[in-house]
Amino acid sequence: MRYALVYGGLAGAIAISIIVATLALDLTGHSLWFGYLVMLVALSLIFVGVKRYRDLECGGVIRFGRAFGLGLGIAIVAGLIYVIGWELYTALSGWNFMADYSASMLEQMRAEGAAPAAIQAKQEELRQMAEMYANPLFRLPMIFAEIFPVGLVVALVSAALLRNPRLLPATAR
Repeated sequence: MRYALVYGGLAGAIAISIIVATLALDLTGHSLWFGYLVMLVALSLIFVGVKRYRDLECGGVIRFGRAFGLGLGIAIVAGLIYVIGWELYTALSGWNFMADYSASMLEQMRAEGAAPAAIQAKQEELRQMAEMYANPLFRLPMIFAEIFPVGLVVALVSAALLRNPRLLPATAR
């Protein structure tokens, strides 16, 4: 549990800090790929946490299930920290994510020469989505779902790799 809290807390804090900084400073143009790259790099702490647990608590050997469970725990904590950070940023900054998202989607459709009827239909779809996004019971799981699948993949890969005690073996102290 301690490893999940420490490494998950660090991973979530790193991911949300970098993403919030780039949003606040408008450095990326809201690049989807950049956001997921940041998440992947931050969630590499899953590998570090599982390896450290394997080496210090398990004598250098860990089974896949235990490693995957710890990786999932780290990913869940990171996701929760990410959600809390996102909510704090939007509350404190007053930024309306859905308004910006909707405006950019519609502008992209106009730039691509979409038919007025298609733009109107998309505008209505985005309005309905904004209504749902205003509900925390919809919004919070949606934010969590941005980062958790990345953590799930990193946890799977980490568990598969670290079950082999010959991979990055523990060093004697």
